[in-house]
Amino acid sequence: MVTARRAEPRLHLRLYIAGNAPNSLLAVANAKSLCEEHFAERHVLEIVDLLEQPLRALADAIIVTPTLLKLAPLPAYRVIGNLNDRKQVLLTLSTNDE
Repeated sequence: MVTARRAEPRLHLRLYIAGNAPNSLLAVANAKSLCEEHFAERHVLEIVDLLEQPLRALADAIIVTPTLLKLAPLPAYRVIGNLNDRKQVLLTLSTNDE
């Protein structure tokens, strides 16, 4: 008998940054590191530079950068800052109320 293994949910993240600002660069590095270390092939990390695409912030109500949005799996969450508090970021990303 073959048992079907449930696929783990794909983590979809969107990181809003402001160009090459120090906190933005640090947030990008931290987000990539966290994703590669803890979510391997199960993640999508979208990086949106508001200096290049300012209207994208309207849809997600972004008023400060850097801001990381966890879009999927639900529930959605946001983390504001450079993501240095790895423990708190991981706790937020791992939260799943299903």
